[in-house]
This record gives sequence, structure tokens and C-alpha cells, in this order.
Amino acid sequence: MDLAEHRALDALQRDPYPLYARARSADGLTFVPELDSWLVARDADVREVLRRPEDFSSANSLSPDVRPGPAALAELAKGIGGRGTVVTADGDAHRALRAPLNSGLSPARVNAVLPYATARAEELLDAFAPRGRVELMGEYAQLLPGDVIGRLLGLTEEDSRTAVHGGRRAEELLFRPLAEDEQIACARDVVTLQHLLDNYIRDRRAHPRDDLVSTMNTALVPGTGDLTREQRGHLVSQLQNLLLAGHLTTTALIGSTMLHLLSDRTRWERLCAAPGRIPAAIDEAARYDSPIQGFRRVTTRPVTLAGTELPAGAVVFVAYGAANRDPERHEHPDSFDLSRTAGARHVAFGHGVHGCPGSQLGKAQVRITLELFARRLPDVRLSVGKRPGRAADQRAVMRPTLIHRSPQALHLTF
Repeated sequence: MDLAEHRALDALQRDPYPLYARARSADGLTFVPELDSWLVARDADVREVLRRPEDFSSANSLSPDVRPGPAALAELAKGIGGRGTVVTADGDAHRALRAPLNSGLSPARVNAVLPYATARAEELLDAFAPRGRVELMGEYAQLLPGDVIGRLLGLTEEDSRTAVHGGRRAEELLFRPLAEDEQIACARDVVTLQHLLDNYIRDRRAHPRDDLVSTMNTALVPGTGDLTREQRGHLVSQLQNLLLAGHLTTTALIGSTMLHLLSDRTRWERLCAAPGRIPAAIDEAARYDSPIQGFRRVTTRPVTLAGTELPAGAVVFVAYGAANRDPERHEHPDSFDLSRTAGARHVAFGHGVHGCPGSQLGKAQVRITLELFARRLPDVRLSVGKRPGRAADQRAVMRPTLIHRSPQALHLTF
């Protein structure tokens, strides 16, 4: 991908909604060269693809936007992992990988970790509250979800921070254009993450605990004997995927929710006056600016979708973010509406067999955040820039990605 192509992809990723609107209005599907995919943009079509995993396989769902170079791949070869995960599996393999996630992220498990999440959120706020300002993404939104998923996995606080850093570097390596030396540095951080998880896997094999590393270990490789390298690599891949999904998506949703609530002062004031609206506000934020804009799928046989004939092996981008702005499903879809009552009808957390098993944990952390800020910092505002006539939400630059979409930085004052 050359510089011009990178710039075109960046522009699309920072604001994909005009493209989505054109694609919903077009006959059939729209092919998007920047994504090298057919764009599935209408709500009904998105749901149809997600209901037909036998025709639209998830095998390519995590295909990178940028292929690492040979030097970075050589570094990655020093790790342990690289196997398929629940996100890229279909059929029986998907069900086998999904089962321990469902039990590990059960309502009981989620509720048990929420007191820790609440206390940690308070500690993070205590650290910046005296200053009267904060860059929310770096000082809060990237920290709370990583600490919480680390707690569930059974990692120490120090190891959680190392693991979260490795997770962010994995995302950079696969979804951002980087110079070769930076690719190599990212790859080394990913390898550090993999070996850290491998150490936990081997320890929990010998000394099980009530944590997700032990749960995944027992469920996916039953027994008590030593693990083979292949088995360890399989477990590392599952835990790495769970770690990334467990903190990157929630980080994004915290940032975007705060951005869109604070971009119109009356929204935030209404929420502070009626905190019972917080769950609806979270659903509306997820619908309005979905943290995961979509995943790829690949056809397993010739199919027809929205009148477009696709051969076997055709790549489609299933755009949750586009479906969530479809006027056929949502009234006034381009408006952020706190009074919207049909938030649960969105597909921000997927639909069908690949619906996100951690959505309740993620939403719970956003709820804790909103309740905390509404109670302790009700006068919080987006930092005002010096350029006159520019709306507050326009000052927040969105990260150039369709996965874990969020503000690049979010400066607040109070």
C-alpha cells in the first residue's frame, strides 16, 4: 500500500459515515478498494450475513489492514501463539472456544469484579481530579479496562500493564502503517506479551485458581499433565484475543461515550440530572459511533446478497457502524438521542453466534465511569480550543481505524 492509498484509508477510517450512507443508498453492495472488500452497509443485510456463518465464514475476520514486513515477522516467530481464535472460528470449533468464554464472563463473574472496577475507577479519578484537567484516554480510559480484564485473567497489576501494552502494540502492528524499526519494536512487545501469558498458563496448569487463565486452561486442554508447545500456543492465542477484546473495545467505548455526551452540554446536564438514563446513554453511544465498526467475512460458496452475486472466496466487510445508522432501523439515525428507547436493537456488539460475550462487562465499566463523573465532576467539559466557530466534538480527532474506534485524545477540564 503506497502513501496515497494509506491517506485514502486514513480518511475513510476517521469518518466512514459518508461512505456508509452512499453504500446504503446504492443498488446492491458497494466494492470499496481501500478495504479490498464488498461493503455490507444496510441493517437487514448485516444481520443476514451474521445469521449465515455457514455461507459467510469468520476465517478472515481479523485480517490486518497492513501486513508486517519480513523483519517484524521474524521477531513474531520468536513468540508462542499465532493460532486461530474464537473470532476467526466457525461451527464446532467456534462453539468449543466460545463455551469457556461464556462461563468465564458469566453475570456472576462480572458482578464479582465490579467492586474492584469501581474502586479502581475512583483511584484513577483521584489521581487527576486535583489538577482540574485530564487527557481522558491516556489517564483513564486506557487504564481501567486493562486493570479489570487483568484481574479477571488472574494477572498481577504489573503484569496487567505489560500485557495491555503488548495488546495495544499488536493492534498498531496489524492496523497502522509503521516504519520497519517500529514494526520490529511492536513485534517484540507482542512476543513479550505471549511469553508472559505462557508463564501464567504453565503456572495455572500446576496450581489452578479461580481466574480466567485457569478456566481456559481446564476447558480447552482437559487433564493435568504437562502441556505441549502446540497446546500452549493454542491457549496463548485464546488468552491474547480475550485480553485485547477485553480492554481495547471498552477503552474505545469509554472515550466515544464521553466525547458525544460532552459535545452537547445539554446532554451531559440531562444525564447528571437523571442518572437513571445512563444505561440508555451507553447503548445510544454504542449505536451512534460503534467501537467495532465491523469485521470481514469470506464467502464459502457462490451467494447472492442484496442482489449482488458473489463468488466463493469473496471478501465482505460487515459494517456494524453502517447498520447502526440505517434509517430503515433507527429513526433520525445521525442524531445522538438520549431519549431513544430502542437502543438494544443495534448491532454494535455483533449479532448471532459471534455476539460479543464480554459486552455486559464492557458496558458495566462505562456505567461506572459515567456515574462517577456525574457524581464527582458534574461540571466536566471538553477543553475549548482557540479556533472560533469550531464545534467542540470536531476538535477531537478520531483514531484512523475501523476497529476500536475512539478519540485519539480527549482533553477535559473541570
